[in-house]
Amino acid sequence: MATRILVVEDEIAIRDMLCFVLEQHGYECIEADTYQVALNQLKEPYPDLVLLDWMFPGGSGIKLLQYLKQDDILRQIPVVMLTARGEEEDKVRGLENGADDYVTKPFSPKELMARLKSVLRRVNPTSLDDTLEVGALKLDPVSHRATLDGSPLSMGPTEFKLLHFFMTHPERVYSREQLLNNIWGTNVYVEDRTVDVHIRRLRKALLDRDCLVQTVRGSGYRFSTRM
Repeated sequence: MATRILVVEDEIAIRDMLCFVLEQHGYECIEADTYQVALNQLKEPYPDLVLLDWMFPGGSGIKLLQYLKQDDILRQIPVVMLTARGEEEDKVRGLENGADDYVTKPFSPKELMARLKSVLRRVNPTSLDDTLEVGALKLDPVSHRATLDGSPLSMGPTEFKLLHFFMTHPERVYSREQLLNNIWGTNVYVEDRTVDVHIRRLRKALLDRDCLVQTVRGSGYRFSTRM
């Protein structure tokens, strides 16, 4: 799954340029040009990072930062402010309100990408391209291969996506709806029972080893090596 970045910028030329650069580097862009549209975009599947202008119709970057930091889930999303306000006191204000970094206009796309990657690495040390290992289970998202005890596992693309999501989010319980949103996206209609079908296929592909994909009654599913 591509890293999702919410671009909050009211100037369409700048927003288009930002999304072009981000998509060229493999990111998925979602856009907002006003405060209310930005709020509407802060829902599952949540963005992995917010690229935030200082001023836009209906509010400000500081106001949106404060909103994010008051929510238990949204406060975990890293924020990079992108603005023409380059005075030191403005940078301090942005950082004190929870911004993870601050890029001033005009900027070079190369510098912006380096800053974004740095923030994403800081917040989530496991890159989406990194090989993942849990015990004898190994998953390489670049070559799209999964092995168990060194032997290749056979699974479909959806099961592979599920396994990658679980391995990057261990020990957390996800409802069927959350898994649907994260794996299939919010714009696709898929029934809840579809998740159960793919979970069964994934467990079969994993040879039911150590019950890695666990059912949490009444809540959903969890990936864990602990019983």
